[in-house]
Amino acid sequence: MPNTKSAIRRVRRVEQQTAINRIRMSKYRSTLKRMTKLILEKKKKEALTFLPEFHSRLMKIAKTGVVNKRTASRKISKVTKKLVQL
Repeated sequence: MPNTKSAIRRVRRVEQQTAINRIRMSKYRSTLKRMTKLILEKKKKEALTFLPEFHSRLMKIAKTGVVNKRTASRKISKVTKKLVQL
């Protein structure tokens, strides 16, 4: 248990941030799953319309540090290449 006032506040802040990060990670995973599902079902038109939103969501999550920026960029690149191949 934290002894000082600042340590108590810090514990509370860490719990809040953990909850926020959990939500962001969930959004990241669900966005990836949605795009991969569209690609697997060969719905190119829908995937192309979702691509800007996909890119935006991943980079917003990467900006906060939940996922590394390079990881998000790599995922975007792979998905774009798969879309071109469809």
